[in-house]
Amino acid sequence: MTIRDWSRGPAEPGHRFRDEAGRLGFGRVALTLGKRGRIVAAARDGYREPIGESAGSEGSALFSGAVLPAVSLKETGRCRMRSSHSAVTYRKANDSFGKTLALSACVFALSIGLWCVSPAAAQDTQIIFPGSMAVTGFPGTYIPGIEEGLPPGVDPVDETFIDPERASLRIFDVSNLGGPPSGQLVFTPPPFEVLARQIGLVFGIAYDDGLRDGQPTAVPNLYAAASSLHGIRIVTPDEDGDGRAERQRRGEPGASFMPGQYAEESGGSPGAIWKIDGVSGAVSLFARIDTNSGPGLGDVAFDKGNRQFFVSDLDSGLIHRIGADGTLIDSYDHGAAGRPARGLAAITDDGAVMDIQGASFDSEDANSWGFTQDGRRVWAVQVNGGRVYYAVGDEAEIWSVGIANDGSFAADPRWELTVAAEDDYPVTDIAFDGRGLMYLAQRGEIENRYDYSQIVNSGKAVVLRYWRESPDDPATESTWVPAPQEYAVGFPAGHRQGAGGLDLQYGYFGDGTFNRRACSDTLVNTGDKLRDHPDFAAQLAAGGPFAIHGVQVTATALVRPKNEPPFGSWFIDYDGFFEDPEVEGHVGDVEVWRPCDSVGWYEPLPGGYLPPFYPPEFPPDGELPLCLDVEDVEYWCTPAGLEADLYLRDVAGLGGDSIKAESRSLGVGVTPFQQTVPPGAPYTIGITGHFPGDNVNVGLCFYEQADAAKGGYYPCCKMTLTLQTPALECAP
Repeated sequence: MTIRDWSRGPAEPGHRFRDEAGRLGFGRVALTLGKRGRIVAAARDGYREPIGESAGSEGSALFSGAVLPAVSLKETGRCRMRSSHSAVTYRKANDSFGKTLALSACVFALSIGLWCVSPAAAQDTQIIFPGSMAVTGFPGTYIPGIEEGLPPGVDPVDETFIDPERASLRIFDVSNLGGPPSGQLVFTPPPFEVLARQIGLVFGIAYDDGLRDGQPTAVPNLYAAASSLHGIRIVTPDEDGDGRAERQRRGEPGASFMPGQYAEESGGSPGAIWKIDGVSGAVSLFARIDTNSGPGLGDVAFDKGNRQFFVSDLDSGLIHRIGADGTLIDSYDHGAAGRPARGLAAITDDGAVMDIQGASFDSEDANSWGFTQDGRRVWAVQVNGGRVYYAVGDEAEIWSVGIANDGSFAADPRWELTVAAEDDYPVTDIAFDGRGLMYLAQRGEIENRYDYSQIVNSGKAVVLRYWRESPDDPATESTWVPAPQEYAVGFPAGHRQGAGGLDLQYGYFGDGTFNRRACSDTLVNTGDKLRDHPDFAAQLAAGGPFAIHGVQVTATALVRPKNEPPFGSWFIDYDGFFEDPEVEGHVGDVEVWRPCDSVGWYEPLPGGYLPPFYPPEFPPDGELPLCLDVEDVEYWCTPAGLEADLYLRDVAGLGGDSIKAESRSLGVGVTPFQQTVPPGAPYTIGITGHFPGDNVNVGLCFYEQADAAKGGYYPCCKMTLTLQTPALECAP
């Protein structure tokens, strides 16, 4: 997005003055001010990476989400939208990108068997790359001193502890899955590991934008939030002289959290947020919510536009806003501020705490853990379109609240929907794709068995996809469809083995390698017992072990009843251990770093047509070449609503002077369908039916009108352009 100062003299060639009429015929008021944005990129392995791109929507953010007053058109006509934040524009086309895709497919050899890796420590090279998939989970257990044996009559379970030397977070390379999906287990290269002694038990994770010392880089950092979603374990000091602490089921005087629970020995706590440096792998304590007594944190999300984090607190029910330096800024209280917006009674925190030294505490009863009340308990959080989306309670209502121009919480909480699922389980993760579709993951009810086998009750938690009604149905309270789509998760009966984590991933080619042109074509979600079903045992045996607790990788198009059972998916085990078929809830969240490119590419034509339907200097030999780039986007308010001026660069020398445009976001309209403009002039499209701040996908076909007039096939450069619309109403 360009920020232009109209007081500095004549407009640049091709750009309009404030008082000019738009191409669609309306008077316009400027909404973007300043000078043309600079393309920023960094080199890695011979190709360029866009800066400031973290997991999220396709393309660079063209507008930082800000909640501003409506702009009046009564006196100004067409107005141009302002932004208070800079943003990275679309990167220039790079001919080496296609070669990089092909190269990445053969860089890594698949390894079979258990991993043998070192714990997180300073590395010589970076640990996070495009498509890196971070997963949290329970690290496993051990019996200290078991080599000396146990005395007669001692129950081994009483001497079994969280293993501090095993990982509670792993970062996987999933760039090459070895072939097309057939329900098989994929052995990835050994993942980077962060141990329980370093960060304790964590659930929610998020990437930042990779800004270091004020300088942009192409490598983000990863953040992990302490949580009780992998259970609570407590101990008292050693009483029998065996050198081991005494495990306790119920609260006892002198009790403390088991080592590895919250990494207190490393400065951690139930309210800790840990930072894993994406370059060195170094682990540090980023922030700490000291008021959290033990339930921990639900989820964490990064706001790129304001460089801040939002974290849900399971103890108080608050959503905390934390600066990029780890400083707690302020908090939002859904129970007090959100519920009344829908006519519900406010609920204040009851002050309950987790008292592991009190008799009321029971490690196998989560009701004694000090969670705030269900009606104000916030689980998942995610930032999208200038708003914080969050999930409330076991009934799983999805709400959102705006992000104001200064990054603070706006006073506009909004109920979005109540999850339509057979079982009332909390939604512990939310993701959005570039089309604005919303993905939700449930996690089963906490069980936390003393023997570590079952942390949650799995087998009924669903993974769902919602989209906005098109057009909005006035007979329904929500603007989202009442009946979502569902994904088949795992092979067990019902295909509802979700463990509460999900994210979007790049698409995959038929050989199982990344297709980075398809930014969000794949769904990754966590689950238990993913390849276990007696009816399919013979067919599944060829694809690896049955006891897989980890991640399912599925094309987003494969909603039920497609892919049921999920032979169209790949599976990745969390810990590489396959002798634990009965465990449940040992896998947590998943997060992908997914920088996305919005540039145009030639598409194959029906029947295999080649030149002269392509420019002769760009023959499609192997990878189809880049052909179109977006140099600038300007937003305007008109009496008819929002308009966007698109300044396109003809990378291929096609001589294009025309576009065809269509909406690829459900419920959003884009007009006109076709237009031809003079050289240097922008293409103007109108956008309707969106919420201010939403991401809107626009499909473009860029071509020369003279070629089209000849009839038949003609050169057309196609791209999907993701516009992050200004978080601003165009008032009549």
